[in-house]
Amino acid sequence: QVQLVESGGGLVQPGGSLRLSCTVSGSISRINDMGWYRQAPGKEFELVAIISRDGETAWPDSLKDRFPISRDNAKNAVYLHLASLTPEDTAVYYCHAVVRRLNREGFFPYWGRGTQVTVSS
Repeated sequence: QVQLVESGGGLVQPGGSLRLSCTVSGSISRINDMGWYRQAPGKEFELVAIISRDGETAWPDSLKDRFPISRDNAKNAVYLHLASLTPEDTAVYYCHAVVRRLNREGFFPYWGRGTQVTVSS
Protein backbone atom coordinates (compact mmCIF):
# COMPACT_ATOMS: atom_id res chain seq x y z
CA GLN A 1 0.00 0.00 0.00
CA VAL A 2 0.94 3.65 -0.40
CA GLN A 3 -0.03 6.36 2.05
CA LEU A 4 0.19 10.13 1.73
CA VAL A 5 -0.06 12.13 4.93
CA GLU A 6 -0.32 15.91 4.92
CA SER A 7 0.45 18.24 7.80
CA GLY A 8 0.90 21.93 8.47
CA GLY A 9 -2.59 23.24 7.93
CA GLY A 10 -4.42 25.41 10.40
CA LEU A 11 -5.89 28.80 11.10
CA VAL A 12 -3.88 31.81 9.98
CA GLN A 13 -4.60 35.53 9.74
CA PRO A 14 -4.75 37.31 6.40
CA GLY A 15 -1.25 38.05 5.22
CA GLY A 16 0.12 35.11 7.17
CA SER A 17 2.09 32.08 6.09
CA LEU A 18 2.03 28.32 6.43
CA ARG A 19 4.16 25.49 5.16
CA LEU A 20 2.33 22.34 4.20
CA SER A 21 4.17 19.04 4.22
CA CYS A 22 3.29 15.70 2.70
CA THR A 23 5.15 12.46 3.19
CA VAL A 24 4.64 9.37 1.06
CA SER A 25 5.18 6.00 2.68
CA GLY A 26 4.63 2.35 1.93
CA SER A 27 5.89 -0.05 -0.70
CA ILE A 28 7.40 2.55 -3.01
CA SER A 29 9.76 1.97 -5.89
CA ARG A 30 9.78 5.45 -7.38
CA ILE A 31 7.81 8.71 -7.18
CA ASN A 32 7.47 10.87 -10.25
CA ASP A 33 5.37 14.04 -10.17
CA MET A 34 4.14 15.36 -6.83
CA GLY A 35 1.75 18.20 -6.28
CA TRP A 36 -0.89 20.03 -4.31
CA TYR A 37 -4.53 20.63 -5.10
CA ARG A 38 -7.22 22.39 -3.14
CA GLN A 39 -10.97 22.42 -2.69
CA ALA A 40 -12.51 25.63 -1.41
CA PRO A 41 -16.12 25.81 -0.22
CA GLY A 42 -18.43 26.16 -3.19
CA LYS A 43 -15.57 26.12 -5.68
CA GLU A 44 -14.09 23.60 -8.06
CA PHE A 45 -11.24 21.33 -7.19
CA GLU A 46 -8.11 23.01 -8.54
CA LEU A 47 -4.43 22.46 -9.05
CA VAL A 48 -2.18 24.61 -6.87
CA ALA A 49 1.31 23.51 -7.92
CA ILE A 50 3.21 20.50 -9.19
CA ILE A 51 6.86 19.47 -9.17
CA SER A 52 8.64 16.78 -11.15
CA ARG A 53 11.17 14.39 -9.72
CA ASP A 54 13.89 16.55 -11.26
CA GLY A 55 12.50 19.68 -9.60
CA GLU A 56 10.70 21.30 -12.50
CA THR A 57 7.72 23.23 -11.22
CA ALA A 58 4.46 24.44 -12.68
CA TRP A 59 1.41 26.36 -11.55
CA PRO A 60 -1.91 27.22 -13.13
CA ASP A 61 -2.04 30.74 -14.54
CA SER A 62 -4.40 31.81 -11.77
CA LEU A 63 -1.78 30.98 -9.11
CA LYS A 64 1.38 31.63 -11.11
CA ASP A 65 4.43 31.50 -8.83
CA ARG A 66 2.33 32.44 -5.85
CA PHE A 67 3.01 29.39 -3.69
CA PRO A 68 6.46 27.86 -4.06
CA ILE A 69 6.60 24.09 -4.11
CA SER A 70 9.60 21.97 -3.23
CA ARG A 71 10.39 18.32 -2.55
CA ASP A 72 12.92 16.10 -0.87
CA ASN A 73 13.30 12.87 -2.82
CA ALA A 74 15.31 11.24 -0.04
CA LYS A 75 12.38 11.74 2.33
CA ASN A 76 9.62 11.10 -0.22
CA ALA A 77 8.23 14.47 0.77
CA VAL A 78 6.74 17.49 -0.92
CA TYR A 79 6.17 20.93 0.56
CA LEU A 80 3.97 23.89 -0.28
CA HIS A 81 4.93 27.31 0.97
CA LEU A 82 1.84 29.45 1.48
CA ALA A 83 2.43 33.15 1.97
CA SER A 84 0.47 36.40 1.82
CA LEU A 85 -2.64 34.36 2.40
CA THR A 86 -6.10 35.81 1.88
CA PRO A 87 -9.51 34.46 2.92
CA GLU A 88 -9.92 33.24 -0.67
CA ASP A 89 -7.15 30.73 0.00
CA THR A 90 -9.27 28.98 2.60
CA ALA A 91 -9.61 25.40 1.42
CA VAL A 92 -8.72 21.81 2.06
CA TYR A 93 -5.31 21.20 0.51
CA TYR A 94 -4.60 17.74 -0.90
CA CYS A 95 -1.26 16.15 -1.64
CA HIS A 96 -0.87 14.10 -4.82
CA ALA A 97 1.88 11.79 -6.00
CA VAL A 98 2.42 9.55 -9.00
CA VAL A 99 3.97 6.38 -7.64
CA ARG A 100 5.36 3.10 -8.86
CA ARG A 101 5.03 0.46 -6.19
CA LEU A 102 7.64 -2.15 -5.42
CA ASN A 103 7.42 -5.22 -7.64
CA ARG A 104 4.68 -3.60 -9.72
CA GLU A 105 4.57 -2.23 -13.24
CA GLY A 106 3.39 1.26 -14.06
CA PHE A 107 2.82 4.50 -12.19
CA PHE A 108 -0.45 5.35 -10.48
CA PRO A 109 -1.85 8.46 -8.75
CA TYR A 110 -2.31 8.55 -5.00
CA TRP A 111 -3.94 11.17 -2.80
CA GLY A 112 -3.72 12.30 0.76
CA ARG A 113 -6.78 12.95 2.89
CA GLY A 114 -6.24 16.69 2.94
CA THR A 115 -5.32 19.35 5.44
CA GLN A 116 -7.55 22.31 6.22
CA VAL A 117 -6.21 25.82 5.74
CA THR A 118 -8.42 28.60 7.09
CA VAL A 119 -7.49 32.23 6.56
CA SER A 120 -9.45 34.50 8.85
CA SER A 121 -9.00 37.37 11.24
